[in-house]
Order: sequence, then structure tokens, then C-alpha cells
Amino acid sequence: KALVEGCSIRSIVRMQDVNKTTVTRLLVAAGDKAADALDELVFGVNARFVQVDEIWAYVGKKQGHLTLQDMVERPELGDAYTFVALDAETKLVITHRVGKRDGHNAHAFMNDLAERVTGRIQITSDGFEAYVNAVEEAFGADVDYAMEIKDYGGEDAGRGRYSPPKVKATKKLKVVGIPDEDRISTSFVERQNLTMRMQMRRFTRLTNAFSKKVENLRAAVALHFFHYNFCRVHDSLDGITPAMAAGLTDRVWDLGDLLDWAVSQAVAA
Repeated sequence: KALVEGCSIRSIVRMQDVNKTTVTRLLVAAGDKAADALDELVFGVNARFVQVDEIWAYVGKKQGHLTLQDMVERPELGDAYTFVALDAETKLVITHRVGKRDGHNAHAFMNDLAERVTGRIQITSDGFEAYVNAVEEAFGADVDYAMEIKDYGGEDAGRGRYSPPKVKATKKLKVVGIPDEDRISTSFVERQNLTMRMQMRRFTRLTNAFSKKVENLRAAVALHFFHYNFCRVHDSLDGITPAMAAGLTDRVWDLGDLLDWAVSQAVAA
């Protein structure tokens, strides 16, 4: 519970008087089971408007500090982006993927999204060009797809300024099909990015709280999204979870239910 509420591993160690390795192993174990649960339970989603975005973090060290040896021996180090697909109406995170911001991950991300939704959907993304071919490969012509491209201008960050740059202009670009212009937006998925930064310590900017291993990052993200979809009640959804709003479950889960689900799957296997 502390992990999904934004506490760092070291703070949990101090609060609970346990070993750091114990917390890390628990994170990875729970995160692996959360990933399995999301893969099994978030399926056949009847979504109409899906927003996709990527949020930056890093593993081990920032990209600019990588040596040639790092790039060869540990290619997972440096920039690590989490791709997120959000149902704009139910706020359900349909799928996610942690990896480099490149064409390979964009294609894998879109293919997974296509397998989890039913019917024709409208997708809105930012201006990441790799999405154009990825959407075509995953959906063909059976999709309405648009980009919302934001121009942040050339504003000087200035000394001591920590706020994000201001949006100078927004352009809506229709790519495939006939997307509803009024629903071309990435606002909800960008708000989910803020939730990730608040609820996962390793996403907090301007701190030393970063992931030392990509496995830890993937586990933390999976655990976060399981909690977000199945356990966290949303005021905007009239006191239910996104999974309930999407018709994937009829009750609010807790983290104990995740453990029960994992045990039941192991017994069935």
C-alpha cells in the first residue's frame, strides 16, 4: 500500500523497520503478479475514445551520462518511457508498455491495444511520428486516428525555474478515418501522467529517486496501474473504479484480492 501511495523504498524501510532488499523483492513479486492480472483481466474493452501518451523516466543514470560501454553492455539504462493508453470515458488504463521511445515499442504498444478493445475506436496521440505506421499496422483502416500537437515555443527555462513550459499553440491533425474533432484530446492521459508522478516515487522529477533496474520500474508501473484500475475509487466516476466503469468487475478490489487472484491462478495451473 505504501508503494502505490507514493512512498519511496527507503521511507518504507524506515517506517516498517524492514530490510531494503525485502521491500524491493516484494515490489518485483507483486508487480509481476499485477502485470499478469492486467494482462488477463483487461480484455474485450468496449472503448470509444482512447488517448495515448508517453511519460519519461530513466533507469540507472540519465541518457546524457551513458558511456559507450553502458550502451553496449546495458542497453536498458538511460531514458525509459512508459506508453499509456487510457479510455477517456471510463479512465481505464487499457494497456501500457515500458521501453525506449522508438518505433519497435510504439508498434508493440499499438498491437497490444488493438487486441484488447472491441469495435471501432478513436485514438488521439501526441506528435510522435512512429505512431502513424504503428496504428496502421495494428488497426488498418478500422480506426479513427488524430494527433494533438502542442507547440511549447522556445521559452528560456531560466535559472531556478522548475515549472513546465507553457503551451503556445495546439494543432489537431486528422490522420486516419473521420475522428470527431471535439474529442481530439490528450488531456485525460496527461492527467494520468501527473498521477503517476505523484503516486510513484521513481517518477518524481528533480530528486534522486530513480529506478536502478528496469525490472523494478516495470514492476512499479504494473502495480500502480492495477491499483489505479481496480482498487482506486474515482470521484469523477461517482465513487467507482475504472474497471467497474468499463464493466470488467462489479466491485472495488483491494491489494489482498490481487494476492488471492495470484494464488487461484497458481492452483489452477
